Amino acid sequence: MNINGNSDTHIGVIREAFGYQSRFTGSTMVFKIDFPVTDGRGFPYMMKDVALLTANGIRVVIVPGCKERIDSVLLKYNIVSSYSGGDRITAGNAMPFVEMAAFHVATRYMTALSASRVDAVTGNFVRARGRGVVDGVDMEHTGTVDKIFVRALGRILDLGMVPILPCIGWSPAGKPYNVPSDEIAVAVASSLNAAKLFIVTAGDNMKDSGLTLPNHTRVTPDGRIIRLNPHETKEILLLNQNGEETDGGKKKCADMLRFALSASESGVERVHIIDGLEEGSILNELFTNLGSGTMLYADEYESIRGIRNSDIPDILHIMEPLVRQDILIRRGAEDVQKRKDDYVVYVIDGSVHACGALHDLGDGQAELAALAADKAYSSMNIGRRIVYYLIDKARNLGMRRVLVFTTKTQDWFELLGFREVEIESVPPPRRESYNYKRMSKIFALDL
Repeated sequence: MNINGNSDTHIGVIREAFGYQSRFTGSTMVFKIDFPVTDGRGFPYMMKDVALLTANGIRVVIVPGCKERIDSVLLKYNIVSSYSGGDRITAGNAMPFVEMAAFHVATRYMTALSASRVDAVTGNFVRARGRGVVDGVDMEHTGTVDKIFVRALGRILDLGMVPILPCIGWSPAGKPYNVPSDEIAVAVASSLNAAKLFIVTAGDNMKDSGLTLPNHTRVTPDGRIIRLNPHETKEILLLNQNGEETDGGKKKCADMLRFALSASESGVERVHIIDGLEEGSILNELFTNLGSGTMLYADEYESIRGIRNSDIPDILHIMEPLVRQDILIRRGAEDVQKRKDDYVVYVIDGSVHACGALHDLGDGQAELAALAADKAYSSMNIGRRIVYYLIDKARNLGMRRVLVFTTKTQDWFELLGFREVEIESVPPPRRESYNYKRMSKIFALDL
């Protein structure tokens, strides 16, 4: 089988999926799904994907958004709805219709899941209290989360059922309140120690955001923001705070980032913003490393570290295409094992996607070697990150110069600041092992 062919790509995806599936079994995930997604043609297929997750042992909680549905119901009954600070002011005469709309949307989820033989339930899982008077405005029946009934939700989840939480909470006296779905989603994810919170939107807003991004933001070639940490998210919000008033698309993206950030700061390790109108977006985001959306991560998602014995097959696999192109020399498992301490790998969510080595040549000089990266991740510049990491390592070890021997990548190294040198400047032991048949060019970077 051709290692660079489509079959190998599919096998890699399958391996990723199995790795994630075993990791996520038994974990809790919360899905906050915007109403336009619920109302879309692809909604039944999304629910089939959610059913697939529950069948594989993932505990799912759904918080349906229903703003647009509430708007249409209130309009139908000629009830005027106003807003303050972005939140609906829920008048007393509107509250029964808000409840009707919210539970109608929840019923859609129960019906769709039942088609895949997944049991779902709604209930009074949210205790609420009134928002009261905010900046001089009486919010009336608009509330805020007071408590999530975790034990009740846990019992439902233990039975393999899917709890559905509409945007309604009740006071201890039984008074209903209209509570923002975003707030419920964050509170539930935090209270249940959910592994993930999915913000499922209508459209790939984080790709066509119009946001001004820092240069270091990781994006795909088509412009999708791949992932952010809380610091990077705050940086983007700061850069764009003056443009939200006039640009609706930018404001929507900024609002989603604030939503994700609030969840992260509430203790949710990973928050994913995905396009619910794209078929399979949930599975793609969950079971592949590159995903399909934008992830805000609070934990250590990716890192460069020293290698373990279990990494060696992955390292050889990543290097193989470059060996076939005569860019790298062939190494065996024993060769890597012998110099194990020289190697590092770039790991994304537990999977190895790049490697490199730094060999001490003596005389204050070191050699960069075995540099390879998974082609599917080329847009992330992970090969360059490995190089920078090893350069820093050499500097910390007191090296005065880093060398690289290359036959086909000299332009790339020149962009990184390397300059060509003669073999006479190479320490004698390495000079003696120089392969005159390959006639590699030698480049150096003075530290």
